[in-house]
Amino acid sequence: MQAHRIKNLFSAIARHYDFLNALLSLRRDKVWRQETVKASEVEPTSKVLDVCTGTGELALAYTDKLDTDGFVIGSDFCFEMLVIGDQKLQQPVGTVSKRTTSFLAADTLTLPFLDNTFDIVSVGFGIRNVSDLEMGIREMTRVAAPGGRVVILEFTQPVNPLFRSLYYFYFTKVLPFLGNLISRNKDDAYGYLPRSVMKFPDCNALKQVMEQCGLTDVRYHRKTFGIVAIHVGKKPKNIY
Repeated sequence: MQAHRIKNLFSAIARHYDFLNALLSLRRDKVWRQETVKASEVEPTSKVLDVCTGTGELALAYTDKLDTDGFVIGSDFCFEMLVIGDQKLQQPVGTVSKRTTSFLAADTLTLPFLDNTFDIVSVGFGIRNVSDLEMGIREMTRVAAPGGRVVILEFTQPVNPLFRSLYYFYFTKVLPFLGNLISRNKDDAYGYLPRSVMKFPDCNALKQVMEQCGLTDVRYHRKTFGIVAIHVGKKPKNIY
């Protein structure tokens, strides 16, 4: 799908996005983000960039682990999503001031940051929506500091045949129906979700793409019967 169509699609469902994520994931989405933050080896002073941040849920999960010497920037090209993220900053997150977190409009394919800037560059359920997967990961790698981590949380396809059949029925039939009904979306936004996941590289293929982009020691962790995976790669100190 073209970038402008994806942008319009997410703009249309922005108001319902968080509610439906929780509902349709059976409230596992929060746990997945917490596990992603843990896998990132985040430290209180870490400098974090969360691309394709949407309404900022993963960015804010990082915020809760930082002190005032660390910071999080959430970037997205969908303004309507960022508006909701900014609204969340009106209240303190955990024990950290909202001043440690900010959101800005930016395309993941052309990030407006210098090389070697961030200790962690993350993306949660957004990299499959980038029109050029390899270019997006290369940009994430470029702005990561030497020795830093690039972290990807994304849906994947379960490997257990029995569970996969049950999951596919829910994912391709029930989820789109409920999502489009509740969001009142006429453009089949929640039909796009399973289609995009089916076309996305599996865990091993995504690992290979990350390695092609210059990342090393790439590992992945399957969660919840393999319906999501967390990939973590390190930027070597001699790159860029």
